[in-house]
Amino acid sequence: MGVGVSGWRLAGRVSGLGQLGVVSGTGLAMVLARGLQNGDNSGKLRHALRQFPVDGVADRIVAQYYIEGGKAAGAGFKLAPMPTISPDPALLELIVAANFVEVFLAKEGHDGVVGINYLEKIQLPTLPSLFGAMLAGVDYVLMGAGIPRAIPGALDSLARGELTRLKIDVAGALPGEEFLNNFDPRKFCAGAWSALSALKRPQFLGIVASATLAMTLAKKASGSVEGFVVEGPRAGGHNAPPRGTLQLTATGEPLYGERDIADLEKIRDLGLPFWLAGACGRAGKLAEALGSGAAGIQVGTAFAFCAESGIHPELKQRAIELSRLGKAGTFTDPVASPTGFPFKVLLMSETLSDPAVYLARERICDLGYLRQSYRKADGTLGYRCASEPLEDFIRKGGTPAEAQGRKCLCNSLSANIGLGQTREGGLQELALLTAGDEVANIAEFLPEGADSYTAKDVLRYLLADASPLRPEQCAAQLADAVPQVQPL
Repeated sequence: MGVGVSGWRLAGRVSGLGQLGVVSGTGLAMVLARGLQNGDNSGKLRHALRQFPVDGVADRIVAQYYIEGGKAAGAGFKLAPMPTISPDPALLELIVAANFVEVFLAKEGHDGVVGINYLEKIQLPTLPSLFGAMLAGVDYVLMGAGIPRAIPGALDSLARGELTRLKIDVAGALPGEEFLNNFDPRKFCAGAWSALSALKRPQFLGIVASATLAMTLAKKASGSVEGFVVEGPRAGGHNAPPRGTLQLTATGEPLYGERDIADLEKIRDLGLPFWLAGACGRAGKLAEALGSGAAGIQVGTAFAFCAESGIHPELKQRAIELSRLGKAGTFTDPVASPTGFPFKVLLMSETLSDPAVYLARERICDLGYLRQSYRKADGTLGYRCASEPLEDFIRKGGTPAEAQGRKCLCNSLSANIGLGQTREGGLQELALLTAGDEVANIAEFLPEGADSYTAKDVLRYLLADASPLRPEQCAAQLADAVPQVQPL
């Protein structure tokens, strides 16, 4: 569901109601920094920071970003540094603390389980992000948009407090050349590590689109894989590309066929629990999933527009009204994302899904989460993004064709949750909502006479036709309905 849509409020509510609430791990350093600059009116961010177990980190972050009463109207947000393979200590602290804060708040006030979702394509902040979530006791880590074979082993290593390395994908790397991102938990924690030496290793669920990928993770991952989320192309966020040569439909969307339907029999044969995802937020889908041998379902879109989600209230109401009118539709854009993966967008006026609005936006890259690492001629790393200014992208080795149609997801997804940047002259970054195909049906969750609905309304609807599987009934299996953030 992007950045901050399934934040701690939504994940905590779902977990408190007996299911697995999953927070989005994308861009959390930015979310924390901007939340503090907006004044942290509830005091929750500073409350969570006070629980951070490494002395001095919270004080330095608050001093750097917190603004009493919030920043002035019309003022821009102060930017955090962009992720690199060797982040400076202040950015490292912000990343770790931001992931800690999100999970800590999601777990507070109930005894349910909480997960966090990351994108394999966003590699540079992965290790400190995982560690921050683990410091807060995260129960599950989910990852897709790539082949995250190295993550299970990284979880093992981080839990033991060992220096952990993650290979970074680098365009133009020479044969045999490796670029590694390093994170040392003991060095980061300094004297506090002795009190943290029994860190829990969270369960790992790989998000897959095919039995082949599930088998690869089960057999070749660097550590144990506890299950899978099997996600089809009707889900929101990033979708796996169609297998084989990319073909487009008459409307310009990727053409999916029978080869893109996951073979559930082969996945069942792996002996690990799995959850079905993508257009599963309808009556009967839970019973259907259980009948296929799945442990349950993952639901994103239905929760994305509920009262507890992070989407700005005005955007929620517009989406719900479109659904009421039978006009809520999506477009699987083959080029929107700088990652190269198809990205499903909600068609809505005055957002970047409108071609005229997109063309009018100045190309800017100042958050950098989706930048691609590339090898410079001197052997050092550079970073480029297909949505950055065209001349910059070309200077760094990109081509005009690679940049055409690319959208700045980092800034637009921040705008979705009311944290969009204010540019010179008062220009505001505009939203680009992502949703699965079932956004057309979200009005069905509205109670009679109401204009909004809650996470509890969604769960009541989903659980009405099937008995849930409980954790105590099936080892290593979680709840029946898994609301999981669709990634950037």
